Amino acid sequence: MIENEYFKFQTGQATDTGKVRDHNEDSHLARPDFGLWLVADGMGGHDAGDFASQTIAAEAASVGMSSSLQDLQARFMERLGRAHSLIQTHAAELGGGTVGATLVTLLIHEDEYACIWSGDSRIYLLRNGQLVQQTRDHTEVQQLLDTGAISATEAETWPRKNVITRAIGVSDAPQCDVVTGTLEAGDTFVLCSDGLTEHLSDGDIAQFTGNGSEAGAQMICNEMIRETLSRGAKDNVTTVVIRCFAREELG
Repeated sequence: MIENEYFKFQTGQATDTGKVRDHNEDSHLARPDFGLWLVADGMGGHDAGDFASQTIAAEAASVGMSSSLQDLQARFMERLGRAHSLIQTHAAELGGGTVGATLVTLLIHEDEYACIWSGDSRIYLLRNGQLVQQTRDHTEVQQLLDTGAISATEAETWPRKNVITRAIGVSDAPQCDVVTGTLEAGDTFVLCSDGLTEHLSDGDIAQFTGNGSEAGAQMICNEMIRETLSRGAKDNVTTVVIRCFAREELG
């Protein structure tokens, strides 16, 4: 249990190759001492997707202590820029194919948080029993939904449903969106690759995260991975769960 001046943080994390893929291109990182958690989902095959996601996690791990949320965000983005360049160099060495990774990152400093993302990995926040997706997928199907070109029902079976429009390593510079907010005691964050949301609905995730306040973060991760595997796990699946407690809770 790591704490800052305002809260204590309990972290769980789990990943699995799944039932179809022969290797795991997902990476995850939890540095509650720095106020940083992330999930990266690599693409590009052996020695490519793996490299992309692992490079993002390795660079982010050096973010260090920060003086404010803005400072933490700047430190993270600087390291993400380095990872982006390393991924592009590696892609060139492999012959110039598409190599990259989707990314979700949760940053926390004191009582403030920021969600940073690129691609279709997601961050959810469970607060007062309500699960709300903090990120918005960078996908072709989401763009079509936003413009009203297709309906939500059509989106479920859209043939290019998994085509992403952003990822780290594939553009001139990292393209990320950011949302910020203020933490409350009892908040639970879920970070996950699309291997989880392909099989678990928002309602499923809400049920797993809201099953009693006594459910530990690691137990939530384990149960969601187990259920995803039971439903076929067509892709690698990774999740990181962060639970926020008031400092006086849990002793």
